[in-house]
Amino acid sequence: MGPDMTATVLSAAGPLRVGSTVASIPSPPFRDLALGPLSFRMYGLMIALGVIAAVWIARRRYSSYGGDPEDITTIALVAVPAGLVGARLYHVITDWPDLYSDGRWWPKAFMIWQGGLGIPGGVLLGAIAGVVACRVMGISWRIVGDAVAPAIPVAQAIGRLGNWFNQEVFGRPTDLPWGLRIDPQFRPRDYLTSPTFHPTFLYEGLWNLGLAGLIVWASGRLVLRRGRWLAVYVAGYGLGRLWVEALRSDHANTVLGLRVNIWTSLIALAGGLLWLFWRGSPVDREATERLRSGTTMAQIIDGDGVRAPLVVPPAAGPGSADGPGSADGPGSDDESDPSDGQDPSVDAVPSDDPAQPGGAAE
Repeated sequence: MGPDMTATVLSAAGPLRVGSTVASIPSPPFRDLALGPLSFRMYGLMIALGVIAAVWIARRRYSSYGGDPEDITTIALVAVPAGLVGARLYHVITDWPDLYSDGRWWPKAFMIWQGGLGIPGGVLLGAIAGVVACRVMGISWRIVGDAVAPAIPVAQAIGRLGNWFNQEVFGRPTDLPWGLRIDPQFRPRDYLTSPTFHPTFLYEGLWNLGLAGLIVWASGRLVLRRGRWLAVYVAGYGLGRLWVEALRSDHANTVLGLRVNIWTSLIALAGGLLWLFWRGSPVDREATERLRSGTTMAQIIDGDGVRAPLVVPPAAGPGSADGPGSADGPGSDDESDPSDGQDPSVDAVPSDDPAQPGGAAE
């Protein structure tokens, strides 16, 4: 590469800022990807790549539990569109005073291409749709939740790169070596003369990748009660979003002096911890010992937990093996019938006899 070409590349990427021997992170020089006559927004492409990565991770993880990976694809076809709707609704509701002050709220509510997706709303409505899909399909939403627990933060981390291309969701001005250079037209009104800012979207993305890695690493060494890995994600994401949100510099509506997203993060953190430690320790010690001795998760999880009966016999009683609780309702998983002699807060460990209830799922 000659000197002219080098100068051209550096100019396109953004100038390096030398001050106290540090250099800033440049913002991308483009927001759209043109392929012939077609143009794609990088923001949307990052979201799509995140979804693809999440489905791939969840399929592999669910398969290791003894489930059919096609179930994950089916659930994603319902949960992903619902998540996009929830993300837009969250943005519309929390930014209502600013975005729709002129009374033209109805058309603006659907202008998603102009930006405006709230992750908390997307996760919430996507999760609700996923639970409904699991109930219709007759599979355990708790086990599916554990499978997708590390996949969701990976999707969020990839999707956050879209903010980089849009030069948005950054924090206060900073002179740190990893300060993000923002073009003047995208800088907040109060910081027009500040060239570099905290890349809060990058902080959140790295936090999410660390959270996903922690869940994968820990779940290879511990067996938690069903659904508790999903609780780890909820609490972990709430904690990470809490401190990242405190660094944001963009305008946001507040409640009692705090940004709305800070309140949402506090609710996620508290709710995740409450769910995680509901009924005591989340760790299934007996199953953990089996895992460490070489037993696979597919062998530890019983068959009915992965694929519950789709048709419930009319004569079945509440809490019975074929009763209304068999697919995650009361009497299943963490709420099993105490009359079966098992601690209701601990998952059933399959017996050696396949003919017995809770037989191995192989």
